[in-house]
Amino acid sequence: MIVFPAIDLKGGQVVRLADGDMERATVYADDPAAQALLFAEAGAEHLHVVDLDGAFAGRPENAEAVEYIIENFPGYVQLGGGIRNRETVERWFDLGVARLVIGTAALKDPQFVTDMAREFENGIVVAVDARDGYVATEGWAEKSDMPVIDLARRFEDAGVASLLFTDVGRDGMLTGCNIDATVDLARAVDIPVIASGGVKGIDEIHILSLHAHDGIEGVITGRAIYDGRLDLATAIRMANRG
Repeated sequence: MIVFPAIDLKGGQVVRLADGDMERATVYADDPAAQALLFAEAGAEHLHVVDLDGAFAGRPENAEAVEYIIENFPGYVQLGGGIRNRETVERWFDLGVARLVIGTAALKDPQFVTDMAREFENGIVVAVDARDGYVATEGWAEKSDMPVIDLARRFEDAGVASLLFTDVGRDGMLTGCNIDATVDLARAVDIPVIASGGVKGIDEIHILSLHAHDGIEGVITGRAIYDGRLDLATAIRMANRG
């Protein structure tokens, strides 16, 4: 199982949001590329980056910071936030991003996502962001009337690499990842699932790794690392033991 340390970008800084609220952001670092290198030194081979401003604006807003991360991080960069058109997709892949995470467009323009997934093999991840079982969009600011499982099943034959499942209400809250809902989703679809939202410690890494056979491909963790509640190197070793 892959452990993805998270770098969320707001105004060029590394932040974490509480409950997906842009007004409740804690700044952890001013140099995103340096933070990425620290994660690499701890053993991370994969990195999850989110352009938070881009997610709300619908277009890249922290492009310079992302480019520095790509240039400096020696592993695979997975990027989300504001990816709504072909031009943006092509630009990021040309710059060296390994995988792109698409959320809002997955609900509002599913054909675009399917086209990109088929054109860029193993390059597109669909973000399934949930509030009370329904899909959240526009940087989590809006809740749709589509059940999470319906959105996930829409892409089963589309060639997407993975589903990124986040219980938005838990993200950045250190209340614990919604393991049951994540595993249920993984068992319900034929697409690997990445867990996200509220991871608070090593026990959750262990439990999720035990469900790799159910389709849990990885887990994203941010605040727990930044706050010192979770040692990244230990988490990576635990995930590899699975």
